[in-house]
Formats: sequence, C-alpha cells, structure tokens
Amino acid sequence: MCGIAGIWATDCEDLVSEMMKRIAHRGPDANGLFQCNNGCLGHQRLSIMDPRGGNQPIFSGDKKRAIVANGEIYNFPVLREILKSKHTFRTTSDSESVLHLYEDLAQDATDKLDGMFAFALSDGENLYAARDAIGIKPLYYGNYTGGFAFASELKAIIGIADKVKEFPPGTWYHTKYGFNSFYAVPNLKPEKLSVEQSCKMIRKVLENAVTKRLMSDVPVGAFLSGGLDSSIICALAGRHIKELHTFSVGIKGSRDLEAARLAANHIGSIHHEYIITVDEVAEKLPEIIYYLESFDQDLVRSAIPCYFTSRLASQYVKVVLTGEGADELFAGYTYYKDINCLDKLHKELRRSVCALHNINLQRVDRLTMAHSLEARVPFLDTELIRLAQRIPANYKLKEDKRGNFTEKWILRKACEDLLPGEILWRDKEQFDEGSGTVDVVTRGLKSFISNLQLRQKKTNNEKVKIRSSEEAAYYKIFTEEYKESHEILNNVARWAVR
Repeated sequence: MCGIAGIWATDCEDLVSEMMKRIAHRGPDANGLFQCNNGCLGHQRLSIMDPRGGNQPIFSGDKKRAIVANGEIYNFPVLREILKSKHTFRTTSDSESVLHLYEDLAQDATDKLDGMFAFALSDGENLYAARDAIGIKPLYYGNYTGGFAFASELKAIIGIADKVKEFPPGTWYHTKYGFNSFYAVPNLKPEKLSVEQSCKMIRKVLENAVTKRLMSDVPVGAFLSGGLDSSIICALAGRHIKELHTFSVGIKGSRDLEAARLAANHIGSIHHEYIITVDEVAEKLPEIIYYLESFDQDLVRSAIPCYFTSRLASQYVKVVLTGEGADELFAGYTYYKDINCLDKLHKELRRSVCALHNINLQRVDRLTMAHSLEARVPFLDTELIRLAQRIPANYKLKEDKRGNFTEKWILRKACEDLLPGEILWRDKEQFDEGSGTVDVVTRGLKSFISNLQLRQKKTNNEKVKIRSSEEAAYYKIFTEEYKESHEILNNVARWAVR
C-alpha cells in the first residue's frame, strides 16, 4: 500500500526525501518524514485503511516513537481489541497496531502479526525493521557512511548506499541485536490424508485466506486471467463483494481473454479487458523493465501482461487479489512433471515457495505499485502454506493410468463447485503464454533485438549469464535504465537457476 525509505544516521533528511521521490509511485496520496537524533524515516502513502486519518509516520502518544509501514496487517482488528485496554489508538489504520505491539513486546512484536508487510520503527534510540514471512512486500538495505539505509525498492537506495542487499523474508532487524529470523516455511512431511479430508481442509483455509484479504476502506477487485488460480480467487471473493470488478489483458483472440470472459460470466463479476498490441509492448518495455528492476527473461515476459492488467485495474480500484503461489503449493509448473520421485517433488515445492520473494512476488509488487495499486495474494497465507506441506504430493500432481499428469489436481477437486469445467480443468499456461505475450515478443521484438546486435549472447559484464538474444535485449534496456546498475545486478534473481 505504500513505499518506505530511511537512513539511520544523522543529518540525512534531504537524502531520505530524495529516496522518497524515487518511489513516489508507490504512494501518491500523501507523504511524511520523521526526524530524530539518530535517523530519519520516510513514507509515501497509498491510502487503503483509514484514508483520511491514517497518514504516516504514525506516532506514539509522547511522540517519541514512530512507524512507517508498507502492506496490510490482516489480524489488526483482533490485535486492536487486545491492545486498546492499554493504548490509545489515534487512527483506524492497521499499521498503528504494530507500533503499540512494539511498545509492549519490543522486537518480538512480529510473532503476533498476520499479514504482508515491511516496516521500520524508531523508538528514539533504536531502529526496528521487519519484513513479512514470505517476502510479499519488498525491502532492501545497505550501508550509508556507517549507518543503515533502507527502502522499498532498489531504485530508491542505489547511489545513496553501498553493499545493498535484499532484506530477508521472515526477519527483523534491530540496531542493538542485528538480524533475527522469526519465520521459516514449514518443513513438514506429507500426511496420510484422504482426498475428502484434503479437499475439505484446503477449501476452509483458502476461503478464510480470501475473506481476510478483503479488508479495505477502498474498493477491492481481482485479476482474472481465466486460469484456475485467479478464477478460484475471483469466485470466492465474489461471494463477499456484490459488484466485484475483474481485469484481464491479452492480444486479440488470446486464450486468456476468452477463458476470462467465461469465468467472469459464471462468477457474475463486472469484467474489464484490454487488448495488448505489439507496438505498445515495444513502447512500454523500457518502463516495464525500469519498474521491475530485473532483466530475467521469464520475469520480464510475465511482467508485460502484469503491467497492462495493473494499469487497467488502477482505473477502477486500489486493491486487487491475485493467484500467485498456487503453482508452487500445488505443483502447477510443467517442470514438476519431470521429477520422478514424490519425496523430491515435495522438497522442490517447498523450495519454490521459499524462492518466490525475489521472482514472482517481486514482479507482482513492482508492476502493481508502478500504477499505485496494491496486490494481495491469498494462496500465500501462512496457514495455507503449512497445510499444503501436509498434503501428499501425488494429490497435487495426479498421474492417471495412461501416465498423464494433472497439475494442481487436489486444488481443482477442492473447488469443483465454484467454476465451470472448461475453467476448472483447463490446462496450465504461464501468464505470458495464455495472454499471448510470448507471441508478441516473438513477432514484435525480432527487429528490436536485431538492431541491438546482441545475437551472440554476450555482454560487457562476464558475471552476467545471458540465456538468449531476447534476454540480451532486456539486459541492454536494463543497463540503459540503470546507469549505476552494479548494486541492482547483485540483487537480480534468476528463474534459470534452480
């Protein structure tokens, strides 16, 4: 919902203001600074909860403590009820509950939070910062003249701090105690559950995950590609939102557009779609790569439809639900079928979830926030992640008597009553495939790639391994958008590395 930035060092207010300008797209509704003797915290606000009274930084009653936060705390109503007997709340913002939890529990406050978040809190003497369990919301940090600098995006911190790194998911930092982990993706063995038991539990936890993510004081919509994952989320959300707005993009005649219309008609949503053209993709590609902060081929391909869907959705809502995480939890990717051992598949699925923070989740965050839009990911609810670990791998990737596999089989079974069969049992397609983005890239970038004269797959940086002439083109754009690209390159994750 926002962008945060700060430097824990003296006389840095001007630099923090500069950092905030670089991520103003994350929060165009308001901005604020907190300056104390030891540092400065900055905030760019996208107003979701308490639009009128929830501007940040949010202060304690004595003004000695302040917080800047990005994300949503889904269990804040429960926390508020517990905390209000001891603390006076000055807003109805979910972020204020984090401030009061810290006043009671210090660095253990993160143990009580259910949500997606990245925040920084000053108690006057110390800085306390944290990032959510899975890394849904971004955070980066680096050194600044012996101090500690942080920001929601790399572009905000580059050129100001050095030795920039991604702030680890499920981790808090305190100036006295350093970095400490408060969450790790569970490493559980599958249990001997029946299909019926598995379906019942999946459905219950998933419905709860969707419902809690509808919390908002502004309109909530949903991405609808026409694939299984987004269609399930839309169907569940539609039971609670009377006029649910859904959004889809693709090239003219693409499979995603056709499937999304079918799903939207079944759900009864107010559906919006946008036709992508070759020329527009070529025109917007530098902007897409700039916001994405990556040149990885797979990530850029999926970022293209995400950019246009986000732009479309931002015209109607401020919050969207998305289907990210289902493939990693329930074996949706094609390469999973090549893993011929159920134990290895189970381990690979866990690894996939652990890796989401700087690939698919980075793409979703950057491309939605580029349009001042907040994305929420119900499938990555920590309770659902834990449950998925307990489900047998052969329920997820189901093999029939002919040796054919159905990906996410148990998820489909758990949601059989929600969708028409054409959607429920539709073959898995990547976002970039179903939307037609691959076709656009293949046809539209041929001359573009050729003009760059990078067909030899070489770069001026021997440490950067380029996989194709297409990725070489993305890399060329990336280095043009980021002249000082060294620190960003050190943080670029690669889908190719597994």
